Amino acid sequence: MAVLVLSVLILSCFSAIPFTHADSGMIGVNYGRIADNLPAPEKVVELLKSQGINRVKLFDTDKTVLIALANSGIKVVVSLPNENLTAAAVDQSYTDKWVQENVKKYTPATDIEAIAVGNEVFVDPKNTTKYLVAAMTNVHSSLVKFNLDESVKISSPIALSALANSYPPSAGSFKPDLIEPVIKPMLDLLRKTSSHPMVNAYPFFAYAANADKIPLDYALFKENAGNVDSGNGLKYNSLFDAQIDAVYAAMAAVGFNDLKLVVTETGWPSAGDENEIGAGSANAAAYNGGLVKRVLTGNGTPLKPNEPLNVYLFALFNENQKTGPTSERNYGLFYPNENKVYDVPFSATVTPVSDSKVKVPVNTPSPHVGQTWCVANGKTTKEKLQEALDYACGEGGADCRPIQKGATCYDPESLEAHASYAFNSYYQKNSRGIGTCDFGGAAYVVSQPPKYGKCEFPTGQ
Repeated sequence: MAVLVLSVLILSCFSAIPFTHADSGMIGVNYGRIADNLPAPEKVVELLKSQGINRVKLFDTDKTVLIALANSGIKVVVSLPNENLTAAAVDQSYTDKWVQENVKKYTPATDIEAIAVGNEVFVDPKNTTKYLVAAMTNVHSSLVKFNLDESVKISSPIALSALANSYPPSAGSFKPDLIEPVIKPMLDLLRKTSSHPMVNAYPFFAYAANADKIPLDYALFKENAGNVDSGNGLKYNSLFDAQIDAVYAAMAAVGFNDLKLVVTETGWPSAGDENEIGAGSANAAAYNGGLVKRVLTGNGTPLKPNEPLNVYLFALFNENQKTGPTSERNYGLFYPNENKVYDVPFSATVTPVSDSKVKVPVNTPSPHVGQTWCVANGKTTKEKLQEALDYACGEGGADCRPIQKGATCYDPESLEAHASYAFNSYYQKNSRGIGTCDFGGAAYVVSQPPKYGKCEFPTGQ
């Protein structure tokens, strides 16, 4: 997929090391900018927050985007483009300057947590593969120089085409000509820096090329007979899981069974050319919706059942200036006017109230599995937000002591942050029941831990 892409993610809570996940997986959305009709970055940040999306991955370091993301509560991954790899590999002073101008300059206001060094470098027609590991090493050394290496990690997304074999998954292997020159040194660097390998995986491509052999339901996370791996006897119910485990098997084959994957791109087009079998909005909704549901259960793949899936959907918007087949311009979840192409729920749904007044909801047990939190809707007017905050802390009985001056969650001192804490307290106190996170449209439910400063939001009371 395109290099000039941002990727936005909804994630489970990171530990001190970025890309380390706890009990649930992560879902991300790539935000591509190869278009002439997209909303301004400030509007995009509003859209992300309204959807409960709190992580972003940039495939560049666009100044306007980084500034828009400042103080947004959204964590950011930036990228050093393929065309910069040669300079980064041969000149440490180049990466020093690059890190200073594109990372250090924007922190801590913009919460940058990782750098993707290149994108699908092995298939780059400019043949930059030989520069990759040296470039990654120099970037990391620059992070160390500026005392950023603990908070900012490195990686480099690879395409599935780096595999020589992917079927059955247990026989997954890298192309022999890549193993010694780049795969093993790169994985060793990732291990030493507590970083994670990134992979771009598209079941759509495999299905479109083999529709006579691969059942559509198997590709779309729908109920199907499944497929048993003849090598280890594990049963697969989705093509996505099979592709990811093929990469895990390939890493294990070269001595790296301990690394956790991050899937930096995956998606399904809502439209395509006549020969692009399977493209369509219904299939796109089924794939992305099924994947979100699959990831948020917290379960891993058959080969790595205890490793939650960490995934970025492609893409946030349809991009009208992308070249190639029709599908390339139709991976978006949203049109440029911010209307949905189809519906994919990123978080638990709530029952809306009929007017703007704060209602006392019915305490109905939530049907959603796993932990959820309640946060303020940044698009709500200050007056409405204040009214809802007053209700939550007063008649609603929320524990608002932590947001009083001098208390643990007073910082950041903003109406949205304080309202979010109060709304979540009320929501948890009422057993996360349906309707207990609405406040007349001033709040919504998210499935990843909110982050405002150093304040930790409770998950039960």
